[in-house]
Amino acid sequence: MSEIHTGGCQCGAVRFRLEGAPKDASICHCRMCQKAFGSFFAPLVSVGEATLTWTRGRPRYFPSSNHVLRGFCDNCGTPLCYEAPDGVGLAIGAFDEPQRLPPTVQFGVEAKIDFVDHLHELPERVTEDDLEAAPFLTDIVTFQHPDHDTVDWTPKEALAAEPWRPKEEGV
Repeated sequence: MSEIHTGGCQCGAVRFRLEGAPKDASICHCRMCQKAFGSFFAPLVSVGEATLTWTRGRPRYFPSSNHVLRGFCDNCGTPLCYEAPDGVGLAIGAFDEPQRLPPTVQFGVEAKIDFVDHLHELPERVTEDDLEAAPFLTDIVTFQHPDHDTVDWTPKEALAAEPWRPKEEGV
């Protein structure tokens, strides 16, 4: 039986299936990946010889350079893929079971942010430990797509809810 991995964006508009063993799970610290993921680094896994199928929707692409396309969900903004002449990489965090794809190498370390090597030293708290500072967490309802394939996905609550919006600057 072939190795199978599934995943998709936060809202469920784009889903994918990877059949076969991916290669080179990594994190990239280059500045372009930092910007593309809005994070300290980008966790990616190469498709390699595995078969990638977009099972619901398709990513929209931004050409971040003359050689690289960055795929993302144009509905919710989730970073999904990196496409370059040497192949396709998928965002590890977009997989339904990201723990099955641990990074084995780091790239772009010339742009690594110094404190990244010390993140494991920070104090840890579970979400529920922050209820006093963030009381809205007591009745939070997620509109996020579940971590598995679905035949259809439109959370009824998301359609009916009045979304929270940040205050306009200067208001």
